[in-house]
Amino acid sequence: TLPEKTIVFVKGQSTWDGAFDTLLDAFKALNQYLDKQGIKPAGPAMTIYTQTDDNGFKFNAALPIATTPKDPPRGDIAIGSAPTGKALKFVHRGSYDAMDSTYEAITNYLDDKRLEAKDLFIEEYVTDPAKTPADKLVINVYVPVN
Repeated sequence: TLPEKTIVFVKGQSTWDGAFDTLLDAFKALNQYLDKQGIKPAGPAMTIYTQTDDNGFKFNAALPIATTPKDPPRGDIAIGSAPTGKALKFVHRGSYDAMDSTYEAITNYLDDKRLEAKDLFIEEYVTDPAKTPADKLVINVYVPVN
């Protein structure tokens, strides 16, 4: 079960080819905002995918926070709640480029078990994609289910 979390996030969209750089830029902006507020993230960074198709995706790049910022965010950055409720957890180990095989395995698992996933999924970065060698990445993938 995904617990309730307050997050600071930025909405965006990207093509699949530009995903990694787009997400890194979004997290950089969030970290700069939190640094200015004197707030440390209260857990790993996450990407909440809100819409996907063959060409690209829409997302919320998010960092969990335990304290509300003194100065509310302006512009593209907002404060909200992370998705909550029942979800399946999968763990991806290895490069971000190899995520396709993980998602293929997830889709096959859902089909085999006849599970209905919500139109949303979450990647939680156990290791920092900006600082971790690609082959050492660990990413939790949460798939909320009905």
